[in-house]
Amino acid sequence: MGNLNLDIPFFFEYLFNPPDILLYGVWLTISIAFVAQTLGVIGGLFVALLRMSQRWWLRELGKLYIWIFRGVPLLVQLVIVYTGVAAAGLYKYPDIVIGPFTLSGPMQAAILALSLHEAAYMAEIFRAAISSIDRGQFDAARAVGMSPFTAMRWIILPQAIRIVIPPLGNEFTLMIKGTSLLAIIGIRELFGTIQQLNAATFRTFELFVIAAIWYLILITIMGFIQKHVEAYYSKHELPAEQNFKKKYKSRNLLSNNR
Repeated sequence: MGNLNLDIPFFFEYLFNPPDILLYGVWLTISIAFVAQTLGVIGGLFVALLRMSQRWWLRELGKLYIWIFRGVPLLVQLVIVYTGVAAAGLYKYPDIVIGPFTLSGPMQAAILALSLHEAAYMAEIFRAAISSIDRGQFDAARAVGMSPFTAMRWIILPQAIRIVIPPLGNEFTLMIKGTSLLAIIGIRELFGTIQQLNAATFRTFELFVIAAIWYLILITIMGFIQKHVEAYYSKHELPAEQNFKKKYKSRNLLSNNR
């Protein structure tokens, strides 16, 4: 065993008095995760409706989307969306200026790739939630003159969204951890910032342990939030929510594993 090369003062200084660049990386991680998760939820609902369409070609299109984006690793998707698309000349990702904000090319690709990936998982969660609602409610809405769109909008979706809210905690947790892959396309979120600091200080062990601690802090906070949300909804569970948990939890739709 060689001599230990640990800088304990450096570790505690960066842990308890982090530089602004590190705090910005944490903020960027949360921001990217929130935006990508929001877009992924919207996209997932759209794909779920495709999967449940009466038209066979729309159902197959939804299945194809889910098959691709759940089957291809997120890292590969990131490289294709950013490097591959630009290399093929399809889109060069120029910076987009929105008022005082500038959305860089890598940031556009990061949000796009994370959103597309997340939509595939949210689609299955939405489909399971909608399927757990008694079909008779949809038929009753149609019987009183509602169009399929109106019945879905006002009768089915409000109940489905209520069912979907608790599993969103798991998905957002996975999204936060997934942002660590963005360093490969030059995004300086938490992990990318740690890599940058490591290149300047060469304190590899200390810095990456700090990164691990920050991720644990973020995930722990999300765990507490998710616990309270689930406790709240468990007090007011609808029959459809109970059916959803019984029928689909065994299929890992509510699991943290992918």
